Amino acid sequence: MRRVIIMGAAGRDFHNFNVFLRNNNKFKVVGFTATQIPNIENRKYPKELAGKLYPHGIPIFPETQLTRLIKKYKVDVVIFSYSDISHNYVMHKASEVIAAGADFWLLGLQSSVLKSKRKVISICASRTGAGKSQTTRKVCDVLHSLGVKFSIIRHPMPYGNLKKQVVQKFSTLEDLETHKCTIEEREEYEPHIRNGNTVFAGVDYGLILRQAEKISKVIVWDGGNNDLPFYRSDIHIVVVDPFRIGDESTFHPGEANIRYADVVIINKVNTAPRKKVASLKKNIKNLNKRAIIIEAASPTYVDRPDLIKNKKVIVIEDGPTLTHGGMSFGAGVVAAKRFKAKKIVNPRPYVVGSIKQVYKKYPQIGNIIPALGYGQKQIKELEKSINRIPADSIIMATPVDLRKFLKFNKPAVKVDYELKQKSGPKLELLLKKQLRI
Repeated sequence: MRRVIIMGAAGRDFHNFNVFLRNNNKFKVVGFTATQIPNIENRKYPKELAGKLYPHGIPIFPETQLTRLIKKYKVDVVIFSYSDISHNYVMHKASEVIAAGADFWLLGLQSSVLKSKRKVISICASRTGAGKSQTTRKVCDVLHSLGVKFSIIRHPMPYGNLKKQVVQKFSTLEDLETHKCTIEEREEYEPHIRNGNTVFAGVDYGLILRQAEKISKVIVWDGGNNDLPFYRSDIHIVVVDPFRIGDESTFHPGEANIRYADVVIINKVNTAPRKKVASLKKNIKNLNKRAIIIEAASPTYVDRPDLIKNKKVIVIEDGPTLTHGGMSFGAGVVAAKRFKAKKIVNPRPYVVGSIKQVYKKYPQIGNIIPALGYGQKQIKELEKSINRIPADSIIMATPVDLRKFLKFNKPAVKVDYELKQKSGPKLELLLKKQLRI
């Protein structure tokens, strides 16, 4: 029996365990390690989810203890199971593991995907923040227009009580309260709910799939970060970002996503230089000659442009896009420039707590504030930070309206963005052909 540690971030790691290791008596999982997301270590993967081979559950350790854990538990294999990581970083971790005496594994699709009885459309990306969310909404709009009954299954974000998050179903806004969703979860689920769609998420994606199949003819996989899908796809759509050219071949598992893709959507062509778009298209073709390439824009829509023009503004952008997504700006900065803000105020001198620490960990972030809220304490720190910043107004470039659970002392503008196809075969025709509908 080989002893195993799974390196993760409360998502792919649990899925890889459930699919490949849970009932596999050739392996003994001695623990998970956790990183990337705050406050997800020092928990247990509960016995109710771990199965009969693990009557006491499985401990979750901080990744910083990895070398010590390998030696302490005489670990034979370490399985790397999280996403949006540079190839360089992955190999540094591989070197650490090998030096400590263990093998270093990456599970491929054959070992980690589940097969659905329904047709599956998967939407993934080369990097966090490329535009998966608006692409998924666009695909859902097409399915609505075709009269197809579908459900969305979202990549996991189980940052709370794992036993209560085994299978989650979101059909109403009240469901967000019932499941005590974080800001990050609300950003992904709420736009779908408002469009009349049902979203499933949780921890056990076999059980989740069975529930979704009961009410669906088609499953839409809404990916997280730049991770691979959890289900075998009938059509695999991957979104890429011309503002991060080169990342498509230097980040894990984004490069694998592009190589696996049936359709690659180059997003943000309305704001990116044409030279970058052309170079990105060439890079994609070098990785995957068979993929259909589509160009698309993500135009912004602002509800109160009068609160931007000639104003000193705070810009709040999607948190993961700025942190492990590596971006220095987003749709909020685009809106501030478009509507001629007087100044984007630097938030750094005014932020507190964990929000302040984020700028030290991710120094590439520009004069903007990431919408981080992985728990009530961090949500309060975000609110306090925003209210301390001297400005005339706030630009919220987040999928969810932060005013629902934060009290601002300044007026706020909401920025929305949707996918608009610019070139290539129409998504509607591609989906009809591939799904035979």
